[in-house]
Amino acid sequence: MRFQLTDDQLALRDGVRGLLSRRFDGEALRAAVDSPGLDRGLWRELGVAGFFALRVPEADGGVGLGLAEAVLVFEEAGRVLLPGPLVATHLAAGVEVGVVEGEVVVAGVDPGGLVEWLDEADVVRGDAAGAVALKSVDPLTPLHRVPGARASDLDPVAVLLTAAEQLGTATRVCELAVQHARTREQFGQPIGAFQAVKHLCAGMLVRAETARAAVYAAAVTADPVDIAAARLLADEAAERGARDCLQVHGGMGFTWEAEVHLHLKRAWVRARRGGGGAESEELLAVDLLA
Repeated sequence: MRFQLTDDQLALRDGVRGLLSRRFDGEALRAAVDSPGLDRGLWRELGVAGFFALRVPEADGGVGLGLAEAVLVFEEAGRVLLPGPLVATHLAAGVEVGVVEGEVVVAGVDPGGLVEWLDEADVVRGDAAGAVALKSVDPLTPLHRVPGARASDLDPVAVLLTAAEQLGTATRVCELAVQHARTREQFGQPIGAFQAVKHLCAGMLVRAETARAAVYAAAVTADPVDIAAARLLADEAAERGARDCLQVHGGMGFTWEAEVHLHLKRAWVRARRGGGGAESEELLAVDLLA
């Protein structure tokens, strides 16, 4: 059986991509790195666009769509490195007043005790008492950790939306690598003509598309085992893809001015949400042995 996005889903994806390209392009990304802090104006625009209310029923003032549509939206957010506690705020829509409109920022204490954007949050879900600030590798994701936080079960929806963000990064770094390979010349020809570079780009594409199939399938089934597999594949596609993209860029990729290192750092942070992928690995192992 062949699954394809519907016309409405394609329109939603294109609409979100257009909004983000206008409101959070490469120049805005750089400005955010240079001046850290949450853009409340952008946050309200996301609310007006239905970003947080996407899965809230229409009767409750939401858009009334499903998990598959949310995955498409979060993939676009990951593609541009949109900052902020997007997953926690999205999950609080319909529960916390003001979230749907983008007037309220919600942070959440994840099962591993990690809290993103704590100082910017209007509402914190979970016990963040005693949270200690960490030095984040990602300049666009401030972090705190709650010492001695009691582990709890991962929310499968939060895991899947994070996987969708990772998929966005995997797709973007593949695009950046191919663009550079086509334009950068060595020995009188584009570096994309060299077999080693071709192999790097091909591997990035295979991992990204494999992760895409898993993430989209998990959005349809909503099965915790499918979501666990999607998470692991998306984490690998994002992290390895960003590293390989750095290799394609050579020394240029390691400079502060390049976009590539920001994708790698965000991929590292996302991959450690909920204590890392250990729980997903355990869930898959149990299912395979059952």
